[in-house]
Amino acid sequence: MTPSQIAQEAIAILNKRITNEIFLTIQNSRELMLEYLRAIEAKGLDLVNQTIGKEVKKAYQLTNIDDREDNPSCTLIGSTTLNRD
Repeated sequence: MTPSQIAQEAIAILNKRITNEIFLTIQNSRELMLEYLRAIEAKGLDLVNQTIGKEVKKAYQLTNIDDREDNPSCTLIGSTTLNRD
């Protein structure tokens, strides 16, 4: 592997984890978790998670890919599907 390929591979691994990390941040913050639960009650789980996912995508210039984080550590989501272009 070239140094560029090594960097690209490492970046791809990290990118698969970004959405999971954002949801972990919510899960581990008492204030954010309370607001998250309120939003779910008002808007529904799917809409809340999709909206958060879209915001993460926008903030980090991510795009959807087929390669998912198979075992996210966050219990708020089932899997992540975002990656950087």
